[in-house]
Order: sequence, then C-alpha cells, then structure tokens
Amino acid sequence: MTLRYKAAVLHAPKSPLVVETVEAKELAADDVLVRIKAVGLCHTDLEVIEGSLRNPMPIVLGHEAAGIVEQAGPSARGVAVGDHVVLSWNPHCGHCFYCDRDLPILCEPYLAQAPLAVQFDGHSRARLSDGRDLKHLMYLGALAEYCIVPAQQAIVMPKELPFEHGCLIGCGIMTGVGAAINVASIHYGDAVMVIGCGAVGLAAVQGARMAGAATIIAVDLADAKLQMARHLGATHAINASREDVIAVSKKLTGGRGVDVVLESAGSEAGFRASMEAARPGGEVIWLGKTDVESQVAFRWGSLMQEKRIRRSSYGGARPLRDFPMLARAALEGTLHLEEMITARIALEQVNEGFDALRRGAAIRSVVIF
Repeated sequence: MTLRYKAAVLHAPKSPLVVETVEAKELAADDVLVRIKAVGLCHTDLEVIEGSLRNPMPIVLGHEAAGIVEQAGPSARGVAVGDHVVLSWNPHCGHCFYCDRDLPILCEPYLAQAPLAVQFDGHSRARLSDGRDLKHLMYLGALAEYCIVPAQQAIVMPKELPFEHGCLIGCGIMTGVGAAINVASIHYGDAVMVIGCGAVGLAAVQGARMAGAATIIAVDLADAKLQMARHLGATHAINASREDVIAVSKKLTGGRGVDVVLESAGSEAGFRASMEAARPGGEVIWLGKTDVESQVAFRWGSLMQEKRIRRSSYGGARPLRDFPMLARAALEGTLHLEEMITARIALEQVNEGFDALRRGAAIRSVVIF
C-alpha cells in the first residue's frame, strides 16, 4: 500500500512553499520510516528558498527534526519501531579518506551527493502525485509528515524529551554547543565572544558556559536577543550598533582580546570583527556563512600573531555520541531548549514561519505535527 502524506514542497527559488500530498517510495534494506513530530525552521532552509544555496527542485526542505520510527528495513541497526529519534543530516560512509581521519562532515560520498539533493544512496525516497521525483534537502527533507532515512541518521533519544526540544538538537544546538565543546579549545576561566545571537549563537553561548568560560561576551544588533543571551549564560552583552565591539573585548581582557571567538552571524562585518577581537594566539571558529560566491576582505594585521581560524559546519558532530549527551544535558537542566523556541506552528503556516526568520523576528519557529 502506497504511503501518502503532506509535505511542504519548494518548486522554485523565491517562491512560497506549497503544502501538498506526496507519495513515499519503498524503503531500502537499512532505511527507517520516521513519522515526523517536530521540525525547526533553519537559516539553511531559508538560503535555499532565497536561492543563495542552489539545489535542484522540486525539493522538500527541513533538516532539524525529531519523530517516531514506524517501520524499519531488515538491515536497519541501532534503532527499532517505536523509538523516539532525532535526525542527523550528516550520513557518512565510515571508510573514505576523511572518515578515516575522524572528519565525517567531509565524507567523500556525503559531499558528492549533497548538491544532488538525494538520499545517501543517490536515490529519492518520495515523489509528487504526478510521479516526478522529489528532492531532499541535506539528506532529510523533513518538512513533511514522514521521512525515510538510513538508520544511521536516526539517533535514539529519551522519550521524556519533548519532540520540539529534541528536533533542535539535530542542527542548531549541535552546531553551536558542539563548536564550543568539540571544536574550540575553551579552557576553564577563558574569555569567549559569540557574534550573532540567533539559534546557533545562543547555543554557542550555552556551550561556552558548559565548557567553563568565565567571561562570555554576546554580540548582536537586537537587544531582545542579547537579553536572551544573558539569560542563557552570557556575562556581557554588546549591541554592535551602539558600542565598539573590539574596544569592549579588549577592555574586558586586560587589552589582549578574547581567547576564543565563535562567529555565528554570517556577515562580512561579523567575520572581520571575529579576527579583530581575538587575542594573539587566540582561536576563531566561523559558524556563520554567507553566499558561497561572496568575497570577504580582512585587515591583514588582524590575521597575524599566531591566530587560529577554523570553519565548522556541524560542531564536530558525532551524532551517536553527541545527541544523547545533549539530550541528557537538556533533561538535567544544563542545556536550555524551551527558551530557543519563538513559536510553535502548523505545517500550513510554514511560509509565515520563514517570513519571521527572514525578518529576524524568530530564533526558532518549530512546526508541530
């Protein structure tokens, strides 16, 4: 019997998503069918809508999701029907050049297939009602009532964790917290700056706190987001439209600059400020991103003095290790997730949700099924 379900489909850039009935294809041997319960609306989804991230169409967006396993293929391992799961958008082969070097985010098959917007085996798992194949953003395409993925992408989570909290772990929380605890070298008592206080930046603030930073300087242009950053662990908040970010960073650190900068604004000004604010020998982690064809200029002197620069896309994620850890931290009250949710919306409100994200009015709108 063919499974038909609702999905939010993007047919062309700069156009609204259309909620329509689509059809699931057969599961592969190691696939699982997940009934989606909650999906966060992320800036990466918005980049596809705006056309700055080029993907083939028609496509189902959504890559920050949690749900319940309803069916499992005969070769699926580590997950069973009835499990609550958080979905990972980084499947990996485990044996290529980069996987052997503990860099699954650079897995060669993963990078090769990503621009095609297919599943990890190179095929689509859904079709439109007229028979055309649907594409899947970031190996998921979870803005839908159902999603079919390889079992390795479905990470079991405690059933006590609400789905709307769990879905955030799958992208924004993993990226921001992971940047602080997995990627950066934050030591107890360090001074850390977080530039940009959207979902990833607020997660990075929490990660810096969890890593033991003594001084956490949040930077944004919106006072409401800075207030939230303080609530989540920032010791200082700088509105860059009114204050000199570099001067404040030096004033708070004896003139040196901060030990670690986590940039999550994804703006040219943010990238430049990240280099100027880091102390000699300091570390800069770029989480934000701009259009891949954009040029970003720096003052050469800001790049000198043994500073270390690293780009991180997923916070050094090892989902089987990190997702359960983040879930435990949330259940124990160390990691705050409810505060990250601006609105809970229905699938039919998805375009309004992306409008709020576009305006900077939402940290995370979460589609609830």
